[in-house]
Amino acid sequence: MYMQNQKAAYRLYLYLSALFITSLVVSNLIFQKFFYWYPFGEINIFGARIFEISVGILPYPVTFLITDLISEIFGKKKANQVVTAGIFASLFSLLIIYVSVAAPATDWSPIGDEIFRDVFGRTILAVMASMLAYLAAQYVDIHIYHFWKGFTNGRHLWLRNNCSTICSQIIDTMTVLLLLCSFDVIAWERFSGLLVGGVLFKMMIALLDTPFLYFFVYIIRRWFGLGEGEEIRLP
Repeated sequence: MYMQNQKAAYRLYLYLSALFITSLVVSNLIFQKFFYWYPFGEINIFGARIFEISVGILPYPVTFLITDLISEIFGKKKANQVVTAGIFASLFSLLIIYVSVAAPATDWSPIGDEIFRDVFGRTILAVMASMLAYLAAQYVDIHIYHFWKGFTNGRHLWLRNNCSTICSQIIDTMTVLLLLCSFDVIAWERFSGLLVGGVLFKMMIALLDTPFLYFFVYIIRRWFGLGEGEEIRLP
């Protein structure tokens, strides 16, 4: 029975890791498209409209939900490991993009060099900017999560989930925008609107994902017979 549970735990960790890495890499590939979302009408702050957001922000809440779930079920070590794997995957995708941009297109290629470079060429800068922000934000998220988990003796899941995610998302958003504006990928006049809109959007998502975290934690704990605050130890 122990071996069966151990194998099931490995599979669960593998699938969660795959979802995490996929969400991270995809967010770096699609970041150049921006969309608008005005749930409260158009709001201007410092002359910039908020809730005009990169589509790259959409997969990010998934990554923080998954790291919180891994932290809760498998512990801090495994959460840090999947973050490190995500960094490797992003750097590898950066290498593939760099080679693809450098490879000359044929005269009959549906997508020519100019369009391809325009869409994916800036991804190189985006990935580097995202890497720095991601490193800071994810490790902060995991550290704060386990601080509150220890402080509350495994109780108040909603507290550690929201405190860790909101703090780390602020760091992530600010760092990415500072770097992208510094490299002239985004104009500085859009910085304040994108910062406020991005942070508010991520805070709303962090609050909304709390019921999902409770649900998945409840299911997994029932599945493996875990008590409150108990973790599965994987090598």
